[in-house]
Order: sequence, then C-alpha cells, then structure tokens
Amino acid sequence: MTRATPPPPPPGDTPVVARSPLVFQPVNRKRCGACRRGPLGLLTLEGGQPRCLDCADLGHLVFLPRGDTALTRRAREESALSAVVVRFHRRRGRYERQGVLVEEQALARAEARCLADAEARARRRARDAARRAAQDAVFVAEFAARIRRLFPGCPEDRAAAIAAHAGARGSGRVGRSAAGRALSEGAVAAAVRAAVRHVDTPYDRLLMEGVPRREARTRVAGAVAAVLDEWQRRTPARPTAPAPPTAPVTLDDSTAPAALHETATTGTVRSM
Repeated sequence: MTRATPPPPPPGDTPVVARSPLVFQPVNRKRCGACRRGPLGLLTLEGGQPRCLDCADLGHLVFLPRGDTALTRRAREESALSAVVVRFHRRRGRYERQGVLVEEQALARAEARCLADAEARARRRARDAARRAAQDAVFVAEFAARIRRLFPGCPEDRAAAIAAHAGARGSGRVGRSAAGRALSEGAVAAAVRAAVRHVDTPYDRLLMEGVPRREARTRVAGAVAAVLDEWQRRTPARPTAPAPPTAPVTLDDSTAPAALHETATTGTVRSM
C-alpha cells in the first residue's frame, strides 16, 4: 500500500513561520481606527490601520521593558501569548526593540524563577565581564599597534586613545565592525581619520555653528590629509640617553698646588 503524496503548495505560497505579534510605540500621535481612542501609547496594525491593544485582544498583557535578558526570556516562556514592542529610531532609520508584552501571571512566575538563581547568575555575569574586559584589553592593544604600523609618526598616547575609542564594546564604531575586529587597513585608517577630524581640526566647531556635516568634512579634508601624511612619513625622534656623569677628580693636600698649577698652564690634570 502506497502512501499518498500531498500536493505541492500553490505557486507563490511560502511556509508560515509562527512569531509573536508586533506592537508599536508610535512616534506621532495616533488614534485607534476602530474605537477612536487616543492618543495611543501602544498600538498594533490591522490592514494598515492602527488598533489599540483592547481592540487587538492584547489589552490583558503587561509591559516588560528591555534590560533583563533572563527575565524577558523566562516571561515569554511562561506566557501563552506575548508580543514584541518596538519603536522607530529616526536617526538610525530602523525599528528597535523596547520590551515585550506578557501575561501578568507569567511575569510573576518568571520573577520567582529569577529570584531563585539570582546569586548564581550574578557570579556568572561577573566572570563573563572579567573575561570580556581581558579580551577588550588585548584587542585595543593590537589595534593601537596596528595604528603605529600604518602611521609610524602617530604618538603612542594618541594611538592608544584612538584604539580605545574605536574599539569600545557596544559602541557600534568602526573598531567593533567585522573589518575592525580583523584589523583591516581600511578600518584602522578610518578610525584614525575620524579621530584627527575631531581633535586636530575645527570640525566639531563647524557642526556647532550649523554647517552641514558633508560641507564641514569637505572644509577640513585638507587639514586631515596633512596630519595623516605627516604621521605616515615621519617617525618621532626617540629621546637620547643622557651621557654618564664624569667622576670628580679628588686632590689631596700634598699634590693640590702642583696639580692646579699644571691645570692652569696646560689645561690638563695629571692623574694622582
């Protein structure tokens, strides 16, 4: 007996992946398209129209802000229904997670679980923080060494400061990008160029005066290039070691008059 093979899905159909509903923190004032309540602090979209949580059958959920990863994960595990809350970040041009909506009883159970193993998780966080700090110190030192190889004229303290700034964990700067972690020449040069622009040119003052960013960069491009060119071609002079001190000549009472007379006439001091 052969098993019947299910028919293939119609063209254009894709498998449906279950995921939590999406709830928005609106940037502008919005009203519910069904009950007209507003302005809304949280809303969902149905057919492109805003809906309040009550009209979307999510009004019984409570908001858990982001920040505690363990509590958030456990609350979603305990909750039969949950939703992700996002807000649009205008400067970054993307939606960013703000927290979750979960059932109130689920949140209480998750909090109890977190209290039960809070001490163990605190010790683990301390160990992880120490491990990350050691990794960051090694990475910053390697980044500074790479700067010195590409720009031998860059002072050591400047190279260290640039590396620490560009490689700060969680900063989103070029040092934390994939190219930056690989110490690529382009990423390292970009970090040095940005530091020179902010420290060695009036770029920040131009921005404060209202000059558009691109125009301000154009104005200081020549000064940035001059500093980088100097750092690439010039090696800072190493301090010379001081000459060893000359041992003083000691004269006793019997030979002092003769030695001083010889010094005055010939410019030399004979050994005693």
